[in-house]
Amino acid sequence: MTQTDTQTATATATGAGAGTAYVETGGTGGTGETGPAVDTRTPETEGTGTGAGAGKAFFGFCPGPAWKRGPLLTAAALLLGLLLLLHARVPNSVGDIGSLLETFLPWLGLLVPVLLAGALWRRSAAAAVALVLPATVWLSLFGGLLVDKSRSGSDITVVSHNVGADNPDPAGTARALAASGADVLALEEITPQARGAYEKALAKAYPHHTVQGTVGLWSKLPLSGTRPVDTKMDYGPLADSKPAGTTSTYVRALRTTVATGHGPLAVYVAHLGSVRVNPRSGFETGSRNRNAQALAEAVAAEPSERMVLLGDLNGTTNDRALTGLTSRLRSAHDAAGNGFGFTWPARFPVARIDQILVRGVEPRSAWSLPATGSDHLPVAAGISW
Repeated sequence: MTQTDTQTATATATGAGAGTAYVETGGTGGTGETGPAVDTRTPETEGTGTGAGAGKAFFGFCPGPAWKRGPLLTAAALLLGLLLLLHARVPNSVGDIGSLLETFLPWLGLLVPVLLAGALWRRSAAAAVALVLPATVWLSLFGGLLVDKSRSGSDITVVSHNVGADNPDPAGTARALAASGADVLALEEITPQARGAYEKALAKAYPHHTVQGTVGLWSKLPLSGTRPVDTKMDYGPLADSKPAGTTSTYVRALRTTVATGHGPLAVYVAHLGSVRVNPRSGFETGSRNRNAQALAEAVAAEPSERMVLLGDLNGTTNDRALTGLTSRLRSAHDAAGNGFGFTWPARFPVARIDQILVRGVEPRSAWSLPATGSDHLPVAAGISW
């Protein structure tokens, strides 16, 4: 290479705005001729200086492609936001998919960080901006649950527990519930075989009790005006096909009055019909929905100003099927709880289907109790006048 060639190559590689280095691939040999030089160099690497090549660096220190639109991630973020915002408009006409969505609605929030990670990985500014919608809607729906709203100073404590028909230790479950110190204790799914065990274990702590069908109430305070509540629950899977004169009423709800030091308190205990996920028919909620409507009618007709509803409603407070109840009653957990308060299944709770709903009294605190032999967690609330 001649001296002229060397100077030219050096100036090209180090000059202002340089973005490309070159490798010498040939010259005029060693002839020493001073004729015109031929530049036969080939590009080797793209530089990272202050020229055009630097514009492709990620935040100026990491080489990579420029930010993209990411249409699929953007569409997914917008769809998630719309599902959260308009969940009540998702129809139940096909497999009760609307109720299924609302049952697990809080879990949709987990998709926000997943999509955000995808947006950063794909360098999609549009997707990152679109995620503002689902994040904002989710926080407006459930952000309040992340704050501890419990307060001291309750007048009485109420507990509700679906004790489970297959509970292997009903006596142990009863002792654990009595140890909670609740003034009023509601039990659901009491079988004829286990009823005696509950009555025996709770008799000392709770001198007043009533059992109607498969639900019962134990109280440290006197009870009066006790009666079953018809929630249109017919026993057995073939009940709907039986003639009207042969169906047997299956009692899964009661109403009573508890005599407190602040006046009478109407207390309802209910266990609504189970829901099933069927691959062919989807989310089966017919029995639960029928029970919820009947119970809502009973609550609407309740003359007492102060009342509490305790029970396994087999639905969350977001589920449209419970609107007849949630529009008239307040959730103790939403008002005075801490966290999501999931109760089912007990080993890894994913939904809060065990509820304490109130009217005319003030929830001061709400929480879940430790697991028992049931597949549900017990729920508790402190209320005051």
